[in-house]
Amino acid sequence: QLTTAQGVRVEDTDNTLRAGSRGPALLEDFHFREKIMHFDHERIPERAVHARGTAAHGEFVLYESMSDVTCARFLCDTATPTPVFLRFSTVVGSRGSADTARDVRGFSTRFYTPEGNFDLVGNNIPVFFIQDSIKFPDLVHAAKPEPDREIPQAQTAHSTFWDFVSLQPESTHMLMWTMSDRAIPRSYRTMEGFGVHTFRLVNEAGETTLVKFHWKPAAGIHGLVWEEAQKLGGIDPDFHRRDLAEAIEAGAFPEWELGLQLLPDSDDQFFEGIDLLDATKIVPEELAPVRLVGKLTLNRNPSNFFAETEQVAYHPGHLVRGIDLTDDPLLQGRLFSYLDTQLTRLGGPNFSQLPINRPHAEVNDNHRDGFGQQAIHEGRAPYVPNSIGGGCPFAAIVAGETVPESDGAYVHVPRAVDGPKVRERPASFDDHYSQATLFWNSLSDVERDHVVGAFSFELSKVAESEIVDRMVGNLANVATELCGRVAGNLGLRAPKGSPATDAGSSPALTMMPTAPGPIAGRVVAVLAAPGVDERALGVIQKGLDAAGAMGFVVAPHAGKLDGSIEVHKTVWNCESVEFDAVVVANAAVMNGPKAELFLLEAYRHCKTIAAWGDAVAALADLGIVDGAPGVLVTKAPTKGFVTALCEAIGWHRHWDR
Repeated sequence: QLTTAQGVRVEDTDNTLRAGSRGPALLEDFHFREKIMHFDHERIPERAVHARGTAAHGEFVLYESMSDVTCARFLCDTATPTPVFLRFSTVVGSRGSADTARDVRGFSTRFYTPEGNFDLVGNNIPVFFIQDSIKFPDLVHAAKPEPDREIPQAQTAHSTFWDFVSLQPESTHMLMWTMSDRAIPRSYRTMEGFGVHTFRLVNEAGETTLVKFHWKPAAGIHGLVWEEAQKLGGIDPDFHRRDLAEAIEAGAFPEWELGLQLLPDSDDQFFEGIDLLDATKIVPEELAPVRLVGKLTLNRNPSNFFAETEQVAYHPGHLVRGIDLTDDPLLQGRLFSYLDTQLTRLGGPNFSQLPINRPHAEVNDNHRDGFGQQAIHEGRAPYVPNSIGGGCPFAAIVAGETVPESDGAYVHVPRAVDGPKVRERPASFDDHYSQATLFWNSLSDVERDHVVGAFSFELSKVAESEIVDRMVGNLANVATELCGRVAGNLGLRAPKGSPATDAGSSPALTMMPTAPGPIAGRVVAVLAAPGVDERALGVIQKGLDAAGAMGFVVAPHAGKLDGSIEVHKTVWNCESVEFDAVVVANAAVMNGPKAELFLLEAYRHCKTIAAWGDAVAALADLGIVDGAPGVLVTKAPTKGFVTALCEAIGWHRHWDR
């Protein structure tokens, strides 16, 4: 039987101990604390999860005061930008893994507000695999490389992961997202971000509103195709971090708008039949529109990766007045885990004094000594109450009386808590499939093809047939088409299931654009060879620059073309998967199989292809002809041609091909 480290038999390792099935987690749950504490300290010194990451500095500017729902100053003051530090990451891989692995992406934002640090520690997917944080060690143990051979790295296409999730049907909704193109983003700049949990906003009057946080990228939501993701893992394992850093250096600053889904704070904490404490559920945007309230801009790369990106310590419990928590059992456990894990990773309790973690607000605490202590404290009374130090620092309320100038103190929203101590989930958490069906219903045909392909690939790597059968059986409860296609690819007979017939769809869940978007930060390969028309090349480069895109001249050799045109890359040291579009400047560059492969691969991946002059015939020889979606040709580049080129790139891909 399962026991604690002290040999005590465990009755339930799936649910934290809490006050009633919908109440907060209890500190006395020694099994949960031991389980999470040990997990937090398993790997030294990199993060147990989210080890592979990169980050940037920026600022957040508020559009309109949100004082009607919160007293958080950074959400009320439209005049003062708030400094931010944003870290992106994968979850499963080690620090040395590749950026483009199929995985959830961390999306963690620190706001350095005048009232202290607020950390919105989220992901690029709005739901999670599990409902209760006590299952987090189990999830990560299953997803990490299998312990006998320490393979595979940074991927879930192996037996232990699918064994766990097939036995844990609450994972099904999240699996739909991770098998979609959301899990292989084109760049960090083209990812949405989510706070995942439901939080609580509080205004000055003490009135409360529930909220879900969203980040909407200005560059649109775009993914890689699976072949690109695999190739990039070898060609450039740093593809995403390089893309982010180069975009900022080029002045194509990544931007996101902060969106709030505001929901009534009802006693039951449900909305339209959706349990807001269940982290495996979303609230469709059609039911609760996302109110865009401000813009985040990343405009400065870190000066030192270790000092900033590696040492930043996020924590969901880094809150400011006006933002409070709910009793979501996944969130409740994170409040313990994140703080605890820093003790090993950053060597002690004083990690908040590191420059990247230091708040911009004044700090007056009574914490003393310990590893990594940087402050030189004065005075003799680091305790409360005291008279030797004049009573300082004061709490906001002393002996039942409010201390002068105590405005701005954090006060938890008083809410009644009543219930037996139980390890139990509410019955409303039992619906594991309807929102997975909602997600499937919302996808385009192309996106569905990719989800089918992802499930088929991952499950084909599982050696145990009973695990595959069990997972395919779960998919039968999501959608008959999905189950049938995956089963067919695996050589299995599709089982019957009971998918929800009234799940509906949500247009906000598809990544398929309805109009061309901005191309700032996009990377375009301009294939050129000696003899290229320098004036025509300049027209293309000038147009791309004006749109914020980066045009790289790719030539048969390094140095300069015709003595004056700078070559950025050669045909031999780069691949089409590194670019968003390809422009062919002259036919001479097509002299060889490498250049032909470059063009054919970009065409197969449905990217924009353009050419002019004698390069048009060279494309036609490869079967890439004018009139195909996303293929643009002309005798000589003009301003209108460049406008059409930028619009075509703005569609990201031309799936009709």
